[in-house]
This record gives sequence, structure tokens and C-alpha cells, in this order.
Amino acid sequence: MADDAPIQPENKTRSFQNFFHSVRYAVEGFWAALKHEPSFREDLLFVAFLTPLAIILPVNAVSTGVMIFSLFLIVIMELVNSAIEWTIDDISLAKRPFAKRAKDMGSAAVFLAYINCFVVWTVILLANWNRIASLEFLKWPPHFLP
Repeated sequence: MADDAPIQPENKTRSFQNFFHSVRYAVEGFWAALKHEPSFREDLLFVAFLTPLAIILPVNAVSTGVMIFSLFLIVIMELVNSAIEWTIDDISLAKRPFAKRAKDMGSAAVFLAYINCFVVWTVILLANWNRIASLEFLKWPPHFLP
């Protein structure tokens, strides 16, 4: 039967205009989260405070990148969690067990991102503790300047 065939989604054409629209929507989403989500603002402050520290610590470039990625993962998970919560609240504000479960899972993702960040930073800091504890990296001028 022809009626049983799955409906194929229409092919979307991609162009630079689509790309710019996508970027615009992403920026609008970022500003909406900044405006309406206190948790997102708190996470951004956390990232803004720790990112410079990750950059100046005397660890290798890969470790610095992993430390910064673990920070941004928190922000990413907060955006996903906020999107889940806003979508569920838009559908209905009634107390429903599946809606609660979805919201709790989104919160768990943020919590796991924080745990991941803590573990990553702890492992890297402990592995490089001798160089960090000497505070040699804070002396001015740095060794690489003439």
C-alpha cells in the first residue's frame, strides 16, 4: 500500500542566507537565556572567572583546552536544560509526572557537567601541582619575554 510509506521530509536548500538566519537565531537564544535565566547568568560568571585562570595556569595547551571545554559544557547543558523547561512550561503548567521527569533529567545534565568540571580541574591541577604551587608563572616579566 502506498499510504503506508513513511512521509519524507522536504529537502531544505542551504545557502548563506540560511546560515545567517541560523546565527541570528542562536544569538537571539543566547540573549533570551541571558535575560530570562538567572542560572545561565550565574554559570556565565563562573566561566568568566575561571577561564582566565585556566589560561594563566602552567599546564600544557591540551590541559588548558580541556579545562575551558569543561567550563563551557556547563553553559551548554544549562542552555539545553532551560530549553527543556521552557518547552514543557509552554505546553502546560499543569503538574505532570513525565514533565517533572524531563525537567529533572535536564537539571541532572547540568549537575553532571559541574561534576565533570570539578573532576577535570582536580585531575589537571593535581598533576601539575609542583609548577602551580611554586607560583613561578605569576612572576613578571614572564620568562618568554626578552
